[in-house]
Amino acid sequence: MSRILVLILMISTCAFASDAGHGETDIVQRTVNFLLFAGLVWYLVGEPAKAFFASRSQAIADELKKVQEKLDESIALKKEALAKISDAENFAQELAVTSKKENKILNDNIMTQCELDLETLTKQGSSVREYAQRKMVRSVVEDVITETLAQSSSGFDKEAMANVILKKVA
Repeated sequence: MSRILVLILMISTCAFASDAGHGETDIVQRTVNFLLFAGLVWYLVGEPAKAFFASRSQAIADELKKVQEKLDESIALKKEALAKISDAENFAQELAVTSKKENKILNDNIMTQCELDLETLTKQGSSVREYAQRKMVRSVVEDVITETLAQSSSGFDKEAMANVILKKVA
C-alpha cells in the first residue's frame, strides 16, 4: 500500500512541476514538490539512516566500553606491578639485614676458629719446645756420661757417676 502512495506522489510531482502558467510565480508548486521529494526521501532513506546511525552509535559505545575495560585492566596491572615492586623492595631490605647477620655470624665463627687454631699452634709450639728441651737434656746427659766415662774408666763407681751427673744438670 505504501508503494502505491509513493507512486501517486511521484506522479503528482510531475503534474505540479509543469510549465502551465507562464508569468505567474510557481512557489507553491515548488514548495509542494520539495515537500513531496523530502517526504519520499525520508520514507525511503529514513529507517536505514536511523538504523545506520543507531548501529554506529552502538559500535562507538562498544568500542568505548572496550577501551574503558582495557584502561581498568591497565590500572589493575599497574597496581599489581607497584605491589610487586614494594614486595621486592621489602625483600631486598630483609635480604640485606639477613646477609649482615649471616656475615656477623660467619665472621664470629671464623674468629673463633682462628683463636682455636692459635691455641692449637701455641700448644704445638710448646710441645715442640718441650720435646726439643728434652732432646737437648738427653744429648747433654749423653755427652756428660760419655765424657765422664772417657776420663775415668776404671775407678769410677756408680755413686761418683751420679754426683757428676747431678753437678752437670744442676
